[in-house]
Amino acid sequence: MFANLLETNPVIELAPMAGVTNRAFRRVCREASTAIRANAGQSDVDRTVYVAEMTTSQALLMRHPETIDLVTFDQDETIRSAQLYGVDPKIVGDAVRMLVDEDMADHVDLNFGCPVPKVTRKGGGSALPWKRDLFKDIVEAAVAGAQGKVPVTVKMRIGIDDEHITYLDAGRIASEAGVTWVALHGRTAAQYYGGQADWSAISRLVEHVPNTPVLGNGDIWSAQDAKRMIDETGARGVVIGRGCLGRPWLFGQIRAAFAGEVVPAEPDAGTIVDLMRRHAELLVQMHGNEFKGCQEMRKHMAWYLKGIVVGSETRGALALIDSLAQLDDLLNTVERNQTLSDDIAHSPRGRTTPDRKVNLPDGWLNSQSMSANEQETVREAELSVSGG
Repeated sequence: MFANLLETNPVIELAPMAGVTNRAFRRVCREASTAIRANAGQSDVDRTVYVAEMTTSQALLMRHPETIDLVTFDQDETIRSAQLYGVDPKIVGDAVRMLVDEDMADHVDLNFGCPVPKVTRKGGGSALPWKRDLFKDIVEAAVAGAQGKVPVTVKMRIGIDDEHITYLDAGRIASEAGVTWVALHGRTAAQYYGGQADWSAISRLVEHVPNTPVLGNGDIWSAQDAKRMIDETGARGVVIGRGCLGRPWLFGQIRAAFAGEVVPAEPDAGTIVDLMRRHAELLVQMHGNEFKGCQEMRKHMAWYLKGIVVGSETRGALALIDSLAQLDDLLNTVERNQTLSDDIAHSPRGRTTPDRKVNLPDGWLNSQSMSANEQETVREAELSVSGG
């Protein structure tokens, strides 16, 4: 499947999101995107790359059950795409080799974009590309661990903040290491998820690494946004994160736009309600526990219901469900004939945290090379748990 992925329409990738892009969500995205195209009289082969939640390299090597579950895929997932986080080149390389040797994944994505304080304060995530030697060693180790059998890709941000930009150097290093593509989120770590994504940086990276495809990420809320990003930046694909929260059919709309077809209209409330029920059912099946599955579904309620009139009491009760029967009773009260306006459907959703100071190790910005003390600090960022 990967062999001709870059030879067809622009690549569409689901961004890994902790606590969201599990097997249940990935299935809902596949099913909803195929269904919305079928309802519009369209069909195609779904070549979207649906990436699983972030997995830490050390936890994978230690075979923690929860981590192994994160890289467990449904049988019909045609591209088993895993994302690894790590700060130690040997550990990352060994983790990639494990995924390849044990046939656990068809694609490995490396996370250098995480802005979460618990990661950056130890030099991991979006802080790490500042140390060019460490970044180079990790990417090269991952490519070596893949042994040419599966593609390795890199996901990163523009830099730490406006004064400490890393993406051009990191893009060049990744390209020279032989990655299949580089995905750039058009924000710095300091921006977190606030402000506006800088698509011009994606254009500059496209020009900077002409031999390596670049995927663009940031502020893609509609199929029209995805098409505009490709047209404006020259990127070879798009990465969709917050835009698909509560809108798992977005990938089908983007596929239509890239194929030059009419973009299917937003579904009505009845279709959305049915998707909510399906999503909850899949979460219950995945966890093997009705309460746990319903508890996890709670976070999705506001995303699905954006733009739908349900009443404050019902909306509040849906955020506290603990059984599928309770969910059914509440969803049955929703007027199914409501239509979702494009303005609301295509508006930002998910986290919109404003600019913030990035938590970094002491002296991290003094040099772009690693000191002995910093090497020890970074080892502490090698998380032994996954998904956060």
